Amino acid sequence: MNHLSQMTNEELALSYVEGNNRAFDELLRRTQAELFSYILFVVRDQEMANDIFQETFVKVIMKLHHGQYSPSGRFAAWLVRIAHNVIMDWYRDQHLLNVMEPAEKNDLSNLSSDGLLERNIENDFVKEQVMDDVRQLMNGLPPVQREVVYMRYFQELSFREIAESTGVSINTSLGRMRYAIMNMRRMAQQNHLELSYE
Repeated sequence: MNHLSQMTNEELALSYVEGNNRAFDELLRRTQAELFSYILFVVRDQEMANDIFQETFVKVIMKLHHGQYSPSGRFAAWLVRIAHNVIMDWYRDQHLLNVMEPAEKNDLSNLSSDGLLERNIENDFVKEQVMDDVRQLMNGLPPVQREVVYMRYFQELSFREIAESTGVSINTSLGRMRYAIMNMRRMAQQNHLELSYE
């Protein structure tokens, strides 16, 4: 059992494919809390999140057994992508996925978050207050916009990783972030909130 705890998630996935069911148990133990938090944050419904979580792991097991996992990438990112697809399928089935997408040739190359999250001691308190306000505003966003904000600022994924996890282009990820920021600014103005670290 000790050797399982020393294996990477990628090694555990491959070990499970080779027939080691205890490897899958360890993989599930490691990933379930973070994955469930992600799903619950996006769908905002405990029962639905439980269903999506279970469906996600059923798909993970099927994909592993069909050789659809390659250890060349991070297992966690692969897992999130499957969960994302399950969530989007659910929303499509419910006809709730109404998202305005950016135009194909929309140049978003000047959008950068590096300056938004400066990490220094002087700004820590203000940042914490702003992030609390941001969490509240995020609840008013459409699911795919809420998802990209969560992945970028709370999971600290790059836009490339977000694009890979959600199965869209980097420009689409950036566009969703842009619309999310615009919507959050509008909601902040309506609620007289100041979303600035300076």
